Amino acid sequence: MGGIGAPELIIVLVILLLVFGGAKLPKLARSLGEARREFEKTSDEEERAALADPALSPERQREDDLRRREDDLRRREDDLRRLDDEKR
Repeated sequence: MGGIGAPELIIVLVILLLVFGGAKLPKLARSLGEARREFEKTSDEEERAALADPALSPERQREDDLRRREDDLRRREDDLRRLDDEKR
């Protein structure tokens, strides 16, 4: 099983031409190219930031976010227990 060959690519292009029409294909290709460039730019920026400061890496940010959420949940549980105790 290989990648996409010439026959498959031609079939995809014909289907795109039928679905979107000849006038909209250049706009579609342009917007896809812009989206790809923006994605690569963002990925490169995140990679550079992670290399410059490991504390700012996306993985570290997720870990910190999870810790903050856990702390928040513990505080809420404590508050609910206090309220429940006060009602008794």
